[in-house]
Amino acid sequence: MQTTPEIEGLKKQVAANPKDAEALSKLAVAYQNASDWNNSLQTWVQISTLLPDWAPAYYSQGIAYQNLKNNESAKAAYEKYVAMVKPEEVEANKKNLAYAHFFIAYALFETDKNAAKTHIAKSLQYDPSNTDAQNLSKSLNG
Repeated sequence: MQTTPEIEGLKKQVAANPKDAEALSKLAVAYQNASDWNNSLQTWVQISTLLPDWAPAYYSQGIAYQNLKNNESAKAAYEKYVAMVKPEEVEANKKNLAYAHFFIAYALFETDKNAAKTHIAKSLQYDPSNTDAQNLSKSLNG
């Protein structure tokens, strides 16, 4: 398991104050940057427990699950993220929303084409230039 001075410092900060969401968030990102997906995931889950309405934590869980090759859990985390983004936060989250909807559509491709079509349409609404989403849309609607 890879560690860095930054991770070690943040672990001490979190140990001193386990409810410090900002330090936890920095620690989760530091784990991500070190490609330590298990610890990153655990830290994001901890943040979601502290701040259950904070959508970005669910997006980050999706990324961690994806890197751990757990696509079903990644899909569930992205679905939670999409559901949690507040209307006033949509503009600032367009890129992440586009990716989350793309991943959900991709995950549903074989099992629920209608739901997949809905998600890919939303993905393209948020990011019309995404060629992966365009190609998936063509496959679904073609």
